[in-house]
Amino acid sequence: MAQAPLRVGLLGYGIAGRVFHAPLVAATPGLRLDAVVTRDPERRAQVQAEHPDARVLDGADQLWQGDTVDLVVVATPNRQHVSMARAAVAAGLPVVVDKPLAPTATEGRALVAEAAAAGVPLTVFQNRRWDGDFLTVRRLVEAGELGRVTRFESRFERWRPAIKPGWRESAAPGEAGGALFDLGAHLVDQAVQLFGPVQRVYAEVDRRRPGAEVDDDAFVALTHTNGVHSHLWMSALTAQLGPRFRVLGDRAAYTTYGLDPQEAALRDGGRPGMPGWGEVDPEAYGRLGADGDLRAVPTEAGRYQDFYAQLAAALRDGAPLPVDPADSVGVVELIELAHQAAAQGVTLPVPPLP
Repeated sequence: MAQAPLRVGLLGYGIAGRVFHAPLVAATPGLRLDAVVTRDPERRAQVQAEHPDARVLDGADQLWQGDTVDLVVVATPNRQHVSMARAAVAAGLPVVVDKPLAPTATEGRALVAEAAAAGVPLTVFQNRRWDGDFLTVRRLVEAGELGRVTRFESRFERWRPAIKPGWRESAAPGEAGGALFDLGAHLVDQAVQLFGPVQRVYAEVDRRRPGAEVDDDAFVALTHTNGVHSHLWMSALTAQLGPRFRVLGDRAAYTTYGLDPQEAALRDGGRPGMPGWGEVDPEAYGRLGADGDLRAVPTEAGRYQDFYAQLAAALRDGAPLPVDPADSVGVVELIELAHQAAAQGVTLPVPPLP
């Protein structure tokens, strides 16, 4: 007899909830988008139009009362990540938290410990582990195509010279706003996934746009314990974009341009399973080799849907969670250290784990 799908309650229907979580949940076998919490009239209308079978609720408290959902997704502004996740844990409900897990590593570490003590599954939506270009880099590195990697360059750059109103541009500490928390949460996570623990952190963190309250341009250099140097750029003020990845090894290098297409496809109404999902055009393939001897390498198809497929398997069958929340605590620790290093103008060692 087929099992009933797990009922998912989604907190928030802004960019994270509407563009990423709702369509990915709806596209995952074994999950059903059952309820969306939002008070905004326009967003309530969007939920009803885009997911007519989902209930639209006024407050998160309605999810904690009785047997209403089986899984909670926190896609609220960053300041509410910890409080909403703690409420889900207290209700005994497995929970997905959008990145960053918490505004501070201390809060993130306490949340992870609380969920573990309660025996409640907690994971973090580090979706760019399933970017097609990142999957391609990982495959090339693990296959030894580059030889011994010496430097990893990663950029997430945009041209947004005008400041948009909203919490992401707020200097309030609890908002965890700015480029380093927003884009760096992806770039730092990818670097650590590829090359492991970090020994030292150097950073340059700036506010370049007139009137900016938070960092909009940042560079972070991570020295990994294995000797690889990760150089990470994130900016809202890049009129000409650099390569998305440039990975240098002692046998070859790999360079690729352009962002993974899945976010743009989701914004345009695309869904996993549609023809060409996550694929890039062959002319956009990255190049592997040395100058004068380069070959195009097909970019793997991006697979954001794998996050929720793995989560469903974890909740149904006890498979591993798609993202260990301790990894995301480590990312927040490195972001905090980058802010400190930039403020002091020094390179800082990574302290041992508490």
